[in-house]
Amino acid sequence: MSFDTPQENRAFAEKFGFDFPLLCDVDRAMGVAYGAADSPQSSNAQRIGVIVGPDGRIAEWLPKVDPSTYPRDALKRL
Repeated sequence: MSFDTPQENRAFAEKFGFDFPLLCDVDRAMGVAYGAADSPQSSNAQRIGVIVGPDGRIAEWLPKVDPSTYPRDALKRL
């Protein structure tokens, strides 16, 4: 999830060879709701980790993660 625009995320994904779209939160509503931002005026999101269970409830919330390792670590726990 990123506060960047769809165009910025598309360019970032192309630059790094991602074969999937990146989610955009340009109004920061999700970032604020999940605790990655203090307000809609925040310029950047905090690097938090959230796993949402099949029931739609938060199964795990971590206040700080390393984006280079968190996806792999989270998949191991799932």
